[in-house]
Amino acid sequence: MTDDDREPRQVELVDDPGPRSWRKAFDDLGRGWKQRALWGYLGWQDIKQRYRRSVLGPLWISISMAVIAVAMGILYGALFGEDLATFLPYVATGLLIWNFVQGSIIEGSEVFIANEGLIRFLPAPLSLHVYRLVWRQTLFFLHNLIVWLVLVIIFPQPIGWTLLLAIPAFALLMINGAWIAIVSGILATRFRDIPPIIASLTQLLFFMTPIVWQYDRLLSMPAVAERARIAEINPVLHFVEIMRQPMLGQPIAWHHWVVVGVITVVGCLTALVALRNYRSRVAYWV
Repeated sequence: MTDDDREPRQVELVDDPGPRSWRKAFDDLGRGWKQRALWGYLGWQDIKQRYRRSVLGPLWISISMAVIAVAMGILYGALFGEDLATFLPYVATGLLIWNFVQGSIIEGSEVFIANEGLIRFLPAPLSLHVYRLVWRQTLFFLHNLIVWLVLVIIFPQPIGWTLLLAIPAFALLMINGAWIAIVSGILATRFRDIPPIIASLTQLLFFMTPIVWQYDRLLSMPAVAERARIAEINPVLHFVEIMRQPMLGQPIAWHHWVVVGVITVVGCLTALVALRNYRSRVAYWV
């Protein structure tokens, strides 16, 4: 027996926090953000592939939005007796915001299922697919923003410095779109009934959200004002209002911002818990 054999061997301890770890959850988000060149490119390619061999290409996004906004604005404006000069921009702005919310909710529930091949064979953080989804929805939003700009030029609105509030409002939309995609995406990989349920509920939310009807108009009617406040149970209403009010120069109702702030904090914490506990299982569930 040599002297080396007599010496006690030191066992090297590996700092492995295990599959359920806050550090790994935050590391996933951080590594995903560092790969923004990749998900930024993939998000843009998603749009190009959708309109491949099309003459107008991504301009169809704005055209589709314009046709729907004008058609619904004229139809519901006539039904409700609204002034088109104010109602058309109102409907178009609501649809602009709603399309982002709807895309984040519906596509978010399938964000990991749709990327099954990449998740199984590409060692990348889960958050990369979420960032890619939010970026793609942001590109759709920017394309549709052209419709809002044209309508505001044709029908001038009392827009002032409060328009700047639309920037933090959209940032809140992006953050909430990300946590919704994480939570619903993880749930959907385990329970495949989640995406169709979410799609059905989203259709219902459209009619409960003041897109083609004016919430403030109902509040101004004494006969239905109290019952109209029931609409504030719908969380999407608050997200729409924090963006639409500054974009149309309407008075800012700060209680919508408070509600959105609370939802954002609770949602982000929920997403972190889901990412901590189940991120390692997604590859087996998809």
